Amino acid sequence: MRRSGVADLPLHSGRAPKWLFERMVELADVITEFIVIEYGEDEFIRRISDPFWFQAFSCVLGFDWHSSGTTTTTTGALKVALKPEKHGIAVCGGKGKTALKTPEEIKKLPMDIETEELIRVSRMTAKVDNTCLQDGYSLYHHTIFITENKWAVVQQGMNEKHARRYHWLSEKLESFVKTPHSGISAERIEERVLDMTSNENESLRKASLDAIREFPSIVREVKRLKMPFHHELREIDLSERSLKVLERLYELQPSSYEEIVEFRGAGPKTIRALALVSSLIYGEEISWRDPAKYSYAHGGKDGTPYPVDKRNMKRSAEILRRAIEECKLGKKERILAIKRLSDFMRSLEHD
Repeated sequence: MRRSGVADLPLHSGRAPKWLFERMVELADVITEFIVIEYGEDEFIRRISDPFWFQAFSCVLGFDWHSSGTTTTTTGALKVALKPEKHGIAVCGGKGKTALKTPEEIKKLPMDIETEELIRVSRMTAKVDNTCLQDGYSLYHHTIFITENKWAVVQQGMNEKHARRYHWLSEKLESFVKTPHSGISAERIEERVLDMTSNENESLRKASLDAIREFPSIVREVKRLKMPFHHELREIDLSERSLKVLERLYELQPSSYEEIVEFRGAGPKTIRALALVSSLIYGEEISWRDPAKYSYAHGGKDGTPYPVDKRNMKRSAEILRRAIEECKLGKKERILAIKRLSDFMRSLEHD
């Protein structure tokens, strides 16, 4: 199971019609409950953190196979459908201004969770993908999925023509600034990306930390440098605002690069300037490699690959719901039959 990843999607205008969204909510409810009964709520969190499983799930719900709206509509349907008391899973956040309400939503959850730590998770995942990973996509959507044991984050950035989705999972996450994304997939690879979380830039993270600790002398050194006509040097932004942020960081004397990223006011320009200055002073090479390396069941909103089959969609939800109800009564035959069918179809794929 992939721990996290990235997917590129073309931007589509419009929104899901009300009738489709209501059916998506219904189907999301029963599919999630089915998974929770069979595997537990933590397994659903693992799956939602996989960009390919997420894409297939959205297609099963009836959304477009490659639309940027997949992310916002699917997570929106899950937010309406999933209840902590029923599924053991909560969904907070959303698109635009709704994303800013994530901390308040986390505080109101009726769950045995570490509220302040999850608020920090929400803040750091968004900041890392908007600041440390400078790929030209600005975040506009942020959703966090929470159980009492694990969390997953699904968020999306946008440039002029495409959207890019970022997945996170708490399981095995060592650091917010050290390869937090794995199993990355994207149709579009950008030519020039500053990824301060990559292993290739580990020495640059250390150099940035050293530069902050020696900030006054570093500034004097930069001012004495005779700048050659290299493209990279023109991108150094030691604006008055960036200098003030770096001065405050110097006073803090951070003990890790993660503290630099978490510092209030340290945005993309500050992180980029610090990386470039550190590279100049300490001679560290910068890696500019982009870290970014679907199953139709009910059709798609725009009729791709075919129009949504409303009757079949409703029938699927009814079959799953009946199986869940029988399971609760101690009758697991229907669930086992569905599982055997799934195993049979999987065996055909491998033959």
